[in-house]
Amino acid sequence: MVSVFRYEDIAHYQLTTMKQFVMDFYCIAIKKDFKGKIKYGQHYYDYDEGVMAFISPHQLLSHIQDSEIPIKGVCLLIHLDFLAGYPLGKKIKDYGFFSYGLNEALHLSEREEGTLDTIFREIKKESESNLDRFTQDVIIAQIELLLQYSNRFYNRQFITRKVAHDEILIRLEDLLEDYFRGEGNRDKGLPTVQYVADRLSFSPDYLSDMLRAITGKTTQEHIHDKIIHEAKKLLSTTSENIGQIAYRLGFEYPSSLNKLFKHKTNVTPSEFRKKFV
Repeated sequence: MVSVFRYEDIAHYQLTTMKQFVMDFYCIAIKKDFKGKIKYGQHYYDYDEGVMAFISPHQLLSHIQDSEIPIKGVCLLIHLDFLAGYPLGKKIKDYGFFSYGLNEALHLSEREEGTLDTIFREIKKESESNLDRFTQDVIIAQIELLLQYSNRFYNRQFITRKVAHDEILIRLEDLLEDYFRGEGNRDKGLPTVQYVADRLSFSPDYLSDMLRAITGKTTQEHIHDKIIHEAKKLLSTTSENIGQIAYRLGFEYPSSLNKLFKHKTNVTPSEFRKKFV
């Protein structure tokens, strides 16, 4: 139910003969010098030097281009049943990177790769040793350590790519500005996390985790902040009633605007407007 292997040790790389497949395993892999392409959900990814990817069970993967066997790399496969009865069985779903697109893989430094490789080796050694009543506990602990380090390294990646992320924040602001400037909001409704992520070419979880790391706020919180900004502008510069403003912003019911506005500002839209009367 758990296995670790090195790509350089594979004599027959079966992926070259498969077109589409679904795994019943969590897959955590570091791949290097892999020349083929993989499609994971709706995302395509070309593996490059020193990248780490996470794939959850029951996801459709497609091999869309013949490739050479990866020269280097390591892969950990974990069956769902192996985690049953352990807190990690439920907690693993909280690690958002299992729902990232493969184009959002973790790029490792040499030192980070060395740290993770040590854990892969420990899991492999434990799984191939004589089994006893502690074996599964030890392996589970090592898997959790691997995931915790991965979380740390992803957070580092979010922060160190500051220039790229500054550009994303500008694009996010421009996207929301254009959305609320449009006249069709009453038909489109409020912007969703999925809508924003699609327009910015990210998976929803990756975008939210990245924004949280660099701004302290998720995508949803950024959307809400923009909604409140637009509501304040309309409340202070127009004579439209609360229902009209709510409708213009994309709310279905005025009460929804009231609830969000009060939650974010501690005053109701009407109370806010009185400051400008």
